[in-house]
Amino acid sequence: MIWENPLFLWLLLLVPVTISLIWWNSRQLNARKKTYFSEELFTSLRKGYWNLGGTLKTSFMVAGILFVIIGLAGPKVGTEVREVKRRGVDMLIALDLSASMNAEDVRPSRLEKAKFEINRLIERLKGDRVGLVVFTGEAYLQSPMTLDYSALKLFLDIVDTDQMPSSATDFKSALETANAAFSSLEDNNSEAAKVLLIISDGEGHGQPYDEALNQLIDNNISVYTLGIGTEEGTTIPLYDNRGKLIGYKRDSGGNVVTSRLQSEELRSIAQRGNGAYYSIERGNDGIDSFLARVDELEKGEFSSQEYADFKNQYQWMAALGLVCLVCSTLIPNYRKKGND
Repeated sequence: MIWENPLFLWLLLLVPVTISLIWWNSRQLNARKKTYFSEELFTSLRKGYWNLGGTLKTSFMVAGILFVIIGLAGPKVGTEVREVKRRGVDMLIALDLSASMNAEDVRPSRLEKAKFEINRLIERLKGDRVGLVVFTGEAYLQSPMTLDYSALKLFLDIVDTDQMPSSATDFKSALETANAAFSSLEDNNSEAAKVLLIISDGEGHGQPYDEALNQLIDNNISVYTLGIGTEEGTTIPLYDNRGKLIGYKRDSGGNVVTSRLQSEELRSIAQRGNGAYYSIERGNDGIDSFLARVDELEKGEFSSQEYADFKNQYQWMAALGLVCLVCSTLIPNYRKKGND
């Protein structure tokens, strides 16, 4: 058991105080009775007094105070499970983790900026199921579609370019993994719009992806792309484990690599995938245009289980307390016939 307002429990001190006052008042009355009245006169004056009624009135009054105080403290016991219906969009975010995403033409880096904007997106979603795919030459479902945004943020925080075995970019693997993730949804026939958002600098070096993209289109999944970086490009820094700059990425000929945003590839994917292309070329750019588009998409209804560890029971305590207080006022002290 836990308490909603535990400070009210201090009022329980009123119960022993009330009992003590009643006991003290009773002793005072008995003392005065013996001083001013004989036993026969006092009995005659209190003809019809019901001793049991007086005891019951006092008992119900004390019990009423006790239960009302407990009700004010808000006791919570047991467990409660509620099914909550939510309306939203099924969205999968595919994040490029190739080495070029470490380029710093968008501050603090392309990858860190992308993670920051994804966090902004998550914070503004309401009822949308979201998942995360990370990809380079291979793709991996980092987080399945979920309504638990806190868990999704944890998965996003740990992504890094070093976690993938390949440093190249292959859109085919990302599209295939995304299609499998959408197909695995239990309510795949939901009316919710299905959206894939690919975030990349567009430097694709993988296999042809036409077949994988067509599968997504056939499954009514809209493909949006977000290009991150500048067309002028910049070098790709290399850091050691302590975060110290140790050089810049070079090609097989020993030349320093310059990475540029390849928007043409991303525009083509979005156009063919019935989506749209957006870009982040400066540190103050964001994905607000994409968010506005998400708000316009058809929303489907999802059901989820919301767990509450404790169920509030204050209403029963408060009701019981009020019943006891009412009873204490209705029970008579005197009866018309006879004495107790």
